[in-house]
Amino acid sequence: MTAPITPPLVRMQSLHKSYGPAMQVLKGLDIEMQPGERLVVIGPSGGGKSTLLRVMMGLEKIDRGSITFGGKPYISSDGLDKKTNIDTEVRRSIGMVFQHYTLFPHLNVVENLILAPCKVRKERKSDATERAVGLLTRFGLAAKAKAYPAQLSGGQKQRVAIARALMLDPKLMLFDEVTSALDPELVAEVEQVILQLAAQKMPMMIVTHDMWFAKNIASRVIFCAGGVVVEDGPPEQVLGSPKEERTRDFIDRVFHIRQ
Repeated sequence: MTAPITPPLVRMQSLHKSYGPAMQVLKGLDIEMQPGERLVVIGPSGGGKSTLLRVMMGLEKIDRGSITFGGKPYISSDGLDKKTNIDTEVRRSIGMVFQHYTLFPHLNVVENLILAPCKVRKERKSDATERAVGLLTRFGLAAKAKAYPAQLSGGQKQRVAIARALMLDPKLMLFDEVTSALDPELVAEVEQVILQLAAQKMPMMIVTHDMWFAKNIASRVIFCAGGVVVEDGPPEQVLGSPKEERTRDFIDRVFHIRQ
């Protein structure tokens, strides 16, 4: 008896996105992501990487194309919902962490973590608080539970932002340049948290300019440029011996700058 074929966790087909006629950012982009993958997206600025994550999160509307999630329709230019073209129930399965933390400055750390579960899921405050403290303990932040964002380092803020996204039990995590605003000595704090998630088989889609981070975390690397996928493969191949000249030029330049 043939085993059932598991659908990709994410299937993006022919994604097009432009900001007016002069700026076409995604030009027919196709990507499939399997359950459990840690997909790192690299490429030059303006190549569509962050736009891709924002589209995936439902923060940007596509011009053409479609996305399925777990085999179910998620986003379509034909319109699953006439206003948003997105299935909002599916979107709740996706968590995103941004470059600049986006913590609420007037709320302490625990209050930042429990806000969405209490408002979106109507979870009891005591239950959400217990889960929040558990996550903070896991990430080495238990002593900061009552602190406010202004009292935290950049690395601590980013770890809190990751914990906050996990409070909604996402089936996929999106990370957009989460280490780029940090001092070098703080990057390791955030990388360690993401490696913890990787060890637990959390699917991730990560946009980064940090090639060392990409090499450490990725199970697969995609190089995007000009709004399309130029190269796609395991990290040792794409980062170590890329096949495409455009990829080689980018990798050589980035590693040279960081040496």
